[in-house]
Order: sequence, then C-alpha cells, then structure tokens
Amino acid sequence: MDRSVSLQRLESRGAWDIIVIGGGATGLGAAVDAASRGHKTLLLEQHDFAKGTSSRSTKLVHGGVRYLRQGHLPLVFEALRERGIILRNAPHLAHDQPFVIPIYSRWDGLFYGIGMKIYDLMSGKLSLGASRSLSREETLRRIPTVASEDLRGGVIYHDGQFDDARLAINLAQTFSDLGGTPINYVEIVGLLKNEGRIKGVRALDRETGREYEIAGRAVINATGIFTDRIMHLDDPAAKPRIAMSRGAHLVVDRKFLPGDSAIMVPHTDDGRVLFAVPWHDKVILGTTDTPAPEASLEPRASREEIEFILHHAARYLAQPPKREDVLSVYAGLRPLVKSTGKQRTAAISRDHFLFISHAGLVTITGGKWTTYRKMGETAVNHAAIVGGLESRPSKTETLRIHGWNENADTHDPLKIYGSDADAVRALMNEQPALREKIHLRLPYTGAEVIWAARKEMARTVEDILARRTRALLLDAQASIEAAPLVAGLLADELGRDAGWQQKQAVEYTNVAQQYLLKPANLV
Repeated sequence: MDRSVSLQRLESRGAWDIIVIGGGATGLGAAVDAASRGHKTLLLEQHDFAKGTSSRSTKLVHGGVRYLRQGHLPLVFEALRERGIILRNAPHLAHDQPFVIPIYSRWDGLFYGIGMKIYDLMSGKLSLGASRSLSREETLRRIPTVASEDLRGGVIYHDGQFDDARLAINLAQTFSDLGGTPINYVEIVGLLKNEGRIKGVRALDRETGREYEIAGRAVINATGIFTDRIMHLDDPAAKPRIAMSRGAHLVVDRKFLPGDSAIMVPHTDDGRVLFAVPWHDKVILGTTDTPAPEASLEPRASREEIEFILHHAARYLAQPPKREDVLSVYAGLRPLVKSTGKQRTAAISRDHFLFISHAGLVTITGGKWTTYRKMGETAVNHAAIVGGLESRPSKTETLRIHGWNENADTHDPLKIYGSDADAVRALMNEQPALREKIHLRLPYTGAEVIWAARKEMARTVEDILARRTRALLLDAQASIEAAPLVAGLLADELGRDAGWQQKQAVEYTNVAQQYLLKPANLV
C-alpha cells in the first residue's frame, strides 16, 4: 500500500464506479466490499485511516450485553454473527476474550446466569464458548484483584477483543490488494453534480495542496461524526442527523487486572456497563456515554468522566487505580442517529442507518465496529443501484483480511502483523539497528516504523505512534519521549529534511500531551 501509487491511479483513471468518503471502520468496510465485487473503487480520507472514532473504541468485538438487557434482540443477533465473522477473517487481530461478571447478590447471579445463556444461544454456530456460573473461589482465581467483600461468585462468558486501528490498516491493505485505491490526507471540499445528480467529488490533497475533480457513478458518505458536513455539501438545507456521544477510557498497568479474564461491571450510575479489559499487556477501563456538542478529531475526556470511571473501578477492584496510575486517557465520539423523543445519548440506538438523498448521495452511519462489514455490504448494495452498476454479490463474509494467520504465536510481539511478521523481521535482519526498541517502556522497534512508512501509508509521527503502533494509548509519556527518534526514522524513509523532522516531533507532542491525565487537559 503506497500513497504515491494511489495518487498515480487517481490521476490516470477516468470515472470510478464507487467513491467512498471516509477511512474509518464503515468506509473501509464499504470500500473492501465494493472492490471484492470487482467495482472500480476509490476511498478518500481527510486525515489518516481510523484517526477518529475507529481507533478510540473499547477494543471489543461483541454482541452487546447491554443491548440484550434492553431487549434490542435483532441488534444483538446481527452483532454476534458479525463478531464470529471478524474472529474468523482476522485471527491475527481478534480473539476470544473471557469476561467475568462478579456477583454480589443472589438476584444478580440468577439474572446474569440466565441472561448469558440466552447470549450463548443467540451466538449459534459462531459461539466462542459457553457461559457458566463460578464459585467465589473460581472468581477470585480468575480475577484476583476483584473486591472480595460480599462476593458470592461470578458468571463467566465469552466475547471478542481486537486492535481497532490495526484492523483498519489491514482493511485498507485488503482493499488495495483487491485493486482498490485508498488515499489518506485527501479532504472532500465539494460534490460534483450534473442535472441535480451527484456525479463525483472535489477533493483537496492536504499534503500538496492540489485539488482534484473526480468523477464517480456513486458516492458513499461514510464519515461517521462528520456525516452531517458531507450531507450539507449535498444539500445546504439538510437537517442534522447526528447526535454525538463521547466515550472516555483510561489505560492503566496490568497489575490492576492480572490474569487472562476481563471484568464486566453490570451496574453503573448511568445505566451502562463498564469494562476492565486486558489489552497489549495493559488494562483499559471504560467507557462513558456523555453528549458531545460538536465533532472533533481530538475529543477530550471531561473531569466528570474520569472520576466516573475511577469511582466505579474502586467499587470492584480491591486496589483501585488512582489518577497518578493512569498511563493514557483517550476519548472517542460515537455517531448516533437522532431519534425524536430521546434526549439521552445512552438511549439512542446503536444500530446503523442508511439514507439516500434526492441527488443520490448514499450515507451510511451509526452502528459500531463489530458490524462494520454488514454496514459496508448494505452501503454498496444501494450504491450499486444508485450508480446503475452491475448487480454482484458481496464476498466479504468469507474474505480473509490482509495479514490473516490463524497459527500466529500469541507471545510473538509481531503477532499483530500476521503473515507480514516475517517481512518485518527481514527488515531487522537487513538493518540490525532497527531491532532496537523506540523506547524502553514500549514494545515497538525501529523496523515497525520503517514498515509503517513503506507498506502501511504512514505519513506522520502521529500515524505511527497512535495507529500503526498503539504507543500513544499504552503509555502517552513514553510515546512523547520516543517521538524525536521516530521522526528521524520517518524523515529518512520519506526523504524529509531536518525542519520537517523537528516540526513532526513538536506536533506529535502537542497532540499526545492531551492524553496525559493532568488537570489542564480536562474539559
């Protein structure tokens, strides 16, 4: 996957069958689906792939226990099916994660014991394992740091866990492998129309400043929290469709949750569930559900959200983390479709919605990472009709994602690269200096920086430290300290000068400072 090659395709090709706007989970899902059907497809992303919501999730591929409790059975059925498909198609990035619900009352034991059996049945042939009740002793063995006072036992069930940004990068590579053309750092500044019908887009390359007029038979708007902006380009009178909800997360050391099991906290003050999940040898605590007034590429957690997470963690962990234990704090914005009569974002459906404007703009929004593939299939089905394209079936249900490797060593630090891991190791053998870690507290090497630039379309230090690796989320301060080294490696690889290198380190530091839990960073 090479940006210069993608730009050459853009400049040499005439009209596209489908143009996808947005390089997050939904846009990538639509692009892969379209390319798998043989449609000439272009994907344009205004920043980097998964820069927004799609790299800021709770890292779960799940049916949604909360939605089951609320009675949203069709949503749970679909998500559980898609969960199984993701784990099958991207085994190097997604895996079974056991969850334990600690039980402190007899009623909760009965309620969740029965509820998780229903969850199992709804998973069907794609079940990850049967749930069961645990004794007090078994619960403490699985989650030894759980609060033990009044603990009666637990219920264990299975869901999926994944690396969201890495899946996004692999989807972009899959799209490229299928003949598609992905390009990051290209912003849509207008829509082309002929006799009132959309016939393409005007796009600005943010690296070079060059503007393009690009013809396309169908245009898919898959821009998540920026959905309304693209719809407004189509129709300035269009009413806003999106209500944004912010979800905050804290990342802490593994000592707060040793072992292989995650914790699902069933009772929080706002009616959500809360998770403590082991991830890349750290622990993620989250999430929240707070209305957000505007779209932002760098949303910030509020003081109240931080206290909410720490407060609920203290209820269930015998030695709860304190503010000084937080290695990184991150927040994402969920694009929820507005619904009349429902004011709280926690009450708005997480299902996805599709709109087709009078001019033919196909907009797909809502949903969640787990259902990205189905959303992409739905969008392409309708885009093919709008664009008068030949009807072809979707192939993504059994399509292996780039890097597919079901036999990867779980202890291999390069496991997330799947079948590309050997090529990354080859870089280390060619240049032994690239075997060195970029920071003592981070698991990443110089070879991964070079690989990200050569094969994964990384263009900035932030691309590498936030999304090609997950350094920013695992230890924000360590990532800041690693930034100058990464900037130097990236500058050499991309042919940039010393001024660019220095600017990159400064710009990254300015972003990463917001992930440190300091009073000045809270809104």
